[in-house]
Amino acid sequence: MNTFSDSVIAALQLITSADPALWVVVARSLAVSATACLLAYGVGVALGAWLAVARFRGRGAVLLGLNTLLALPSVVVGLVVYLLLSRTGPLGFLGWMFSFKAMVLAQFILVVPVVTALTRQVVEDVERQHGEQWASLGAGPWLRSLLLAWDERLALLTIGVTAFGRAISEVGAVMIVGGNIDGFTRVMTTAIALETSKGDLPLALGLGMVLLGVVLLLNALLAVIRRWGERRHARPLPVIALDGVHP
Repeated sequence: MNTFSDSVIAALQLITSADPALWVVVARSLAVSATACLLAYGVGVALGAWLAVARFRGRGAVLLGLNTLLALPSVVVGLVVYLLLSRTGPLGFLGWMFSFKAMVLAQFILVVPVVTALTRQVVEDVERQHGEQWASLGAGPWLRSLLLAWDERLALLTIGVTAFGRAISEVGAVMIVGGNIDGFTRVMTTAIALETSKGDLPLALGLGMVLLGVVLLLNALLAVIRRWGERRHARPLPVIALDGVHP
C-alpha cells in the first residue's frame, strides 16, 4: 500500500512540476493522434456521407466489410503497415519506418473505418427523412450527401471526438511501427507499457493519469456538444458509439 501511495504522490509531482520526460511524451502523443484524426476525419466523413445516399451493386458487401473493420485489431494494422513500410515492402522507399509518419499512418488506418461507418449511419438516418425532398429538387448523390452531412454537422463533430479517443488510447500498432524510441516515437500508451515493465511506476502512473484526463475531457466535450445541439435543434442528437449509432 505504501508503494502505491508513494507512486501516486510521485506521479502527481511529475505532472504538477511539468517534468519534461512526461510532457514531451504527452505532446508527441497528442500530435500523432490529432494529425491522424484530422486526415481520417476528412476522408471518413466524405466517404461515409456518400455511402449513406449511394445505391450500387455490392453495397451490402461494402458495408459488411466496413463494419468488420470496426473491430480490426490494432496489432494487425501495425503488422500490415510494418510490412508496407519495411525496406522490402512496396512503400519502403519512403523511409517512414519507426517515425512519426509511420505512427500517423497506422492510426489513420485504424480511425478511418470508425469515422466512415458512424458518418454513414448518421447521414443515412437523415436520408430516410429528408432525402426524397432533396432528390426531388434535383440534388444528385454527392450534393445530397454534402447537404445532409452539413445538416448533421454537430453529430459529425461528436464522431470526430470519438475517433480521437480511439486513436489516442491505441498501443499495439504504434508500438510495432514506431518502435517506442525515446525522444522520437514514444507516446503515452507505449511509454506506460515500457515504464511499467521497468518498474518506474511514478512515470507510468503520471502518464496514465494524463491519458485518463484526456479521455475525461473528451467525454465532457461530447456531453457539452450533445446538450448544446439538443437545445439548438430541440431534439436529441444520436448517441455515437464504436459499435454503431443508437437513437
